Amino acid sequence: MPAGYLPIFIFLVCAVLFPLLLLVVFQFLRPRLPLPTKLEAYECGIKAASNARGRYTVRFYIIAILFVVFDVETVFLFPWAVRYKQLSWFGVGEVAVFLAILVAGYIWAYKKGALEWV
Repeated sequence: MPAGYLPIFIFLVCAVLFPLLLLVVFQFLRPRLPLPTKLEAYECGIKAASNARGRYTVRFYIIAILFVVFDVETVFLFPWAVRYKQLSWFGVGEVAVFLAILVAGYIWAYKKGALEWV
């Protein structure tokens, strides 16, 4: 084994053994039977009205993903705005193409009804 790989091998062994060792040690240190009050859900002292594992409609996730995707546009527009003078008309053309693709995405999502909450 080349000597250059020895530190990597030692680090790999430590990275695997350390979490496993901690899991074994704390298996013996943790309390066995928690108290019933410890298992209750806490919501400002009020008993839970329903199960916390309720179902969400797929539309909720679609709205969330669309928000993230279309909100990231500002992250891509910021470097362009910083280098606006150096990019000149080439940069304007690039942003125009980017925004055209983005508007096409908005139109597609609107036609599919993904932007309607109800």
